[in-house]
Amino acid sequence: MQTVYEAYFDDYDCLKVYMSNNFFNGQSRIFHIKDSKDQIIPLRIQSKQDLPGGYTKYVLSILGDLDIGEEYVVYDEHCQRAFCQYGHIVKTQRFNDEFTYLYSDLGCQYTPDRTTFKVWSPVAHKILLKLSMNGQEPIYEMLRQAKGIFALEVNQDLLNAHYTLMVRVNGAWQETVDPYNCFCGPNTQYSVVQSFDQVSLPPKVSLPPLDSNTDAILYEASIRDLSADPGIGIQHPKTFVGFVEENLTTRSLNTGFSYIKSLGVTHIQLLPVFDFGSVDEMHTKIFYNWGYDPVHHRCLEGSYSTDCTNATCRIEEFAKLVQACHQAGLRVNLDLVFNHVYNKATYPLEVLVPNYYFLMDTEGNFSNGSFCGNDIDTQPPMARQYFLDTCRMIVERYDVDGFRFDLMGILDYTFINEIAKECRKLKPDFMIYGEGWNMPSFVSEDLRASMQNQYKMPNVGHFNDRFRETCRGSNGDLEIKGYSNGETSLINMMETCLGGGVLNDLFDSPQKAINYVECHDNHTLWDKNQVCCQNESRGILMLRQSLANALVLLAQGVPFLHCGQEFGRTKYNLDNSYNRSDHYNHIDYSLRNKHMPVVVDTKLLIKIRKGHPCFRLRTKEEILENVRFEEIDQKVLVYKVKKDQDFCICFFNPTMQHYTYQSSEELEILFDNGNINSQYSCFINIAPYCVVVCKAPMAFWS
Repeated sequence: MQTVYEAYFDDYDCLKVYMSNNFFNGQSRIFHIKDSKDQIIPLRIQSKQDLPGGYTKYVLSILGDLDIGEEYVVYDEHCQRAFCQYGHIVKTQRFNDEFTYLYSDLGCQYTPDRTTFKVWSPVAHKILLKLSMNGQEPIYEMLRQAKGIFALEVNQDLLNAHYTLMVRVNGAWQETVDPYNCFCGPNTQYSVVQSFDQVSLPPKVSLPPLDSNTDAILYEASIRDLSADPGIGIQHPKTFVGFVEENLTTRSLNTGFSYIKSLGVTHIQLLPVFDFGSVDEMHTKIFYNWGYDPVHHRCLEGSYSTDCTNATCRIEEFAKLVQACHQAGLRVNLDLVFNHVYNKATYPLEVLVPNYYFLMDTEGNFSNGSFCGNDIDTQPPMARQYFLDTCRMIVERYDVDGFRFDLMGILDYTFINEIAKECRKLKPDFMIYGEGWNMPSFVSEDLRASMQNQYKMPNVGHFNDRFRETCRGSNGDLEIKGYSNGETSLINMMETCLGGGVLNDLFDSPQKAINYVECHDNHTLWDKNQVCCQNESRGILMLRQSLANALVLLAQGVPFLHCGQEFGRTKYNLDNSYNRSDHYNHIDYSLRNKHMPVVVDTKLLIKIRKGHPCFRLRTKEEILENVRFEEIDQKVLVYKVKKDQDFCICFFNPTMQHYTYQSSEELEILFDNGNINSQYSCFINIAPYCVVVCKAPMAFWS
């Protein structure tokens, strides 16, 4: 109800008309439709309803056969007319049966002799392909084929030619790029005729298999943030190249990739690297954005390339980034945004088949669980196939090791399971996890890929907000403390969190628990502590930072660190810095140097986790058998874990008091950031705000 007179095909036998009451008082006794060949199909009024907002709604029966893709105009009794738009009809089973096309030849297929273009657009009346090459701009009409395919073959060498699609649908022309083509120009203004056969992809590097997700240590970083700090020796800051750039300066200053390599993490999780709409790729200094606003799901983001005008450059540079990480023993997980898009009206798939790729009801209302005005619908077969193929392509081309899904709870769990299945065929240790929040989308609750349905997703992990809220305190109220910043009444909840989410049946496997206290969203832990522990000194805040990091790194499950968490990163008390410039978001290596004790603590804790399998138990049954807890004064948490002959005891003290622990056996001190214990002792001192980790003899377990 945006204009005075609208019409929508909601099924093969149903047309809905909306007439403004300012338009002939919204009244008409008869209607008919006419196609582009002047052939008339009569309509019968089934119902009439007055709607809020001054509209009258007519539900009309179609007394004839529709030819999908034909252009129809509806006439009322006053001979006023409106184009009939393809509405909910694209969601019907009959539409799927008639037009589903599950072949892999869509897009641009290049050879030196000819290039074939194919797109899927059953509702399009016409599609023109507009080429630009050598100063010439020929326009070709694509031919409609079965299953809603439009195809064109050009028998000449079109390598590096630019092209767009002019799509006639719902009575209007709209220009778009090819959603199936990975090669685009700056700001996704055009697609480029290319082939991966022409791209210099680096050789893939084999890594030892990851036996369990609990062997992973995830480290979230932004391509831009890591190298945005000036004066750290990086020649190509804020780019794919700069992310893995190393030289004498970066090594001597321990900055950028040199720094990440020194931490000992196993996986780098990158914020979105595929094309997003909120940064001008030609003027990257003007805008900043994390990239959670997709424009093209298969084209890499040009602002991270050293030359966004070269369609192959960003591909080669990103592939080399992955290779460099693998050469350093680091796996690469990508943050994928499959739940919404930057602009629905201009999204290429929407231009080709309006409404098909988005969750909508029969009244034309669109789901808004993402709070972005549109939610992607992954249940229609062609939508499902597009995103599955996209995932397969990313793994095959770039050799990445895992996907993290933004607002995964908007998607359906069967789709996420399919992605996990297909990706694990390519890489058996591929990781799949995401934000399993129960978002209010049109997907029914029993189908959502949310935490409440985790038992339906055997190979999918979820961000554990229970761990976050218990350890650091309320994410929404900075004043409310968690266990790590002094709320000792949460000690029992903290114990269950250390159990990988299986002790309170949040998860049925610790491999699903992504344990974290900080990520790109919301306040950093340091900024949170500066509010809820505002009377404490910088030194104490640093100890609290290490204590929270220790809880994350020693808990059962999968530890997750946000870049800079290991030194107390600040965003100057901003809770959402997604578009707030490099000043707020860059990795500040001078602050890192100032907080070096926290970095040293974090590195040692990572080393301990990797060296002791007791912190990486793989099943619920193992945890039930091999994890025990005690408390000292109901404030200090004592965490005992074992795996075969590996037995460790951890002490977490979030208070200002000094505590002691008497052991019947001599313990070896692996970690003590209070620095008050000798290497071996039966008498353990636990300093205020500190953590002690000990290796114990197996005899002590019984």
